[in-house]
Amino acid sequence: MTEPTGYKLNPKKLRGASTSVLPAFLGAFYYTEDYEYFDVIKPYLIIPEKPKTLEEIKQELDKKFEEIIEQYKRNSYAHKLTAERKYEDKFDNIFDNFQYAVKNGFFPQYLSLTTSGNSLFTVNGGGLSVNNAIISNVNTHNIVINSNVNNVGYWESKPIFKVYFNKRPNWLSRICAKIIFDITWKSV
Repeated sequence: MTEPTGYKLNPKKLRGASTSVLPAFLGAFYYTEDYEYFDVIKPYLIIPEKPKTLEEIKQELDKKFEEIIEQYKRNSYAHKLTAERKYEDKFDNIFDNFQYAVKNGFFPQYLSLTTSGNSLFTVNGGGLSVNNAIISNVNTHNIVINSNVNNVGYWESKPIFKVYFNKRPNWLSRICAKIIFDITWKSV
């Protein structure tokens, strides 16, 4: 038995065909290029692609390598600029510390509390700040964090800390904090 010649119909492509194209199929299973309506039904047939030549494959591979090399160069340049900026910032900070030491007779003392890379608290030369908030009364018994912006109240845990906020928490948060952590909300 010999293989049928021609191209087979692709039913998945035929689903989107308009009804004006359907009469061109005439119930046949295979269609050849000498068929009268071949140009009409060509988009709905399974036509295998011609294999790529070695030259085409080589050109595609060279193009991909060039793109990878260009991306690597861009990333390397960006990394270099970032490293230079960090280097300059670090030495500017060192120079500022020396200027501080010349002026005050001692170097500034830094203490920071960090969680997963983000600095929460920073103590610098005796002053303590929390993300643009002012912390006063810093000693072993009392910490007050005040943002100096329209505060509506504060969380309090006696005798350790007070943290002021400009938005009042909902009733469920206040109750859970009181029950679980013994932290109370006080309105100003």
